[in-house]
Amino acid sequence: MIDILGKRYYFFALSLLVIVPGLIVMAIWKLPLAIDFTGGSLLEVSFEGNRLPQPADVVLLYNTLGVEDVQVQTTGQETIVAKSSFLDDDTRGKIVTEMEQAFGTKVTVLRFESVGPTVGKEVTLRAGLAVAIAALGVILYITFAFRGVQHAFRYGLCAIIAMVHDVAVVVSLSAIGGLLWGWQVDSLFLTALLTVIGFSVQDKIVVFDRVRENSNLLRRLSFEKLVNHSIIQTLQRSINTQLMTVEFMLLALALFGGVTLREFAVILLVGLFSGTYSSIFIAAPILVAWENREWRNWFGRGPRQAAA
Repeated sequence: MIDILGKRYYFFALSLLVIVPGLIVMAIWKLPLAIDFTGGSLLEVSFEGNRLPQPADVVLLYNTLGVEDVQVQTTGQETIVAKSSFLDDDTRGKIVTEMEQAFGTKVTVLRFESVGPTVGKEVTLRAGLAVAIAALGVILYITFAFRGVQHAFRYGLCAIIAMVHDVAVVVSLSAIGGLLWGWQVDSLFLTALLTVIGFSVQDKIVVFDRVRENSNLLRRLSFEKLVNHSIIQTLQRSINTQLMTVEFMLLALALFGGVTLREFAVILLVGLFSGTYSSIFIAAPILVAWENREWRNWFGRGPRQAAA
């Protein structure tokens, strides 16, 4: 039988190797928040004859009108999307007029949206509140559902720790993506994050439920072997559910779904993979480490040394 739990500290180290660089990037360069959170305006325009200018030229045009903090990108639909600080209708009209004069073609406004900073703060607050309520609900549900198992509360808390692991992976990816590819954290990011949390918790419950069933059937086994056996039993189900269905679909969406959906698809792709990974290699190993009280040996002072 594959000894997954015997290598648990390698998996912990791998997770840190993935998460820590993103957290360092976020600490230095901050999380790239979109106008959904900071407030601002989004302007999407098309050009007659699909004669798209270079994004750098659009940025320069904004700068000449006194708008410094603008990000411009092209889309797969042959349009230009510009995100900047808050614009009033007069400024928007000047920008469109200047575009027509500078690029010598008719400009059509496809979308113009403005969000105030108060709305952005409210969105952030409600998103945080939703995650906190979900985490509390998971702990209460698992504690109640596993009430016949010893230390049922630990199962719920380990599921939350692994969920935080998945959130950290997604946030780290977004921080690195913002630095390297100009990604921004917007409302679609929140949708992806909440989806990852939902799938993550579901996977943990499946693994822990098998542990609960085997705790009655395989009482003679040590707890570590029992959990390892339970992981092996759910391994095929986890791989089939995630890789053979969701992950392949998201990969196709990331490759062929267009620029506007690529960031969303990549975040979901990595986040759902992390959810499956953490169910097998993080949540259950943390439960075993907690059961064995392994933290007593983390700093080189084991039971024997303490007794001496």
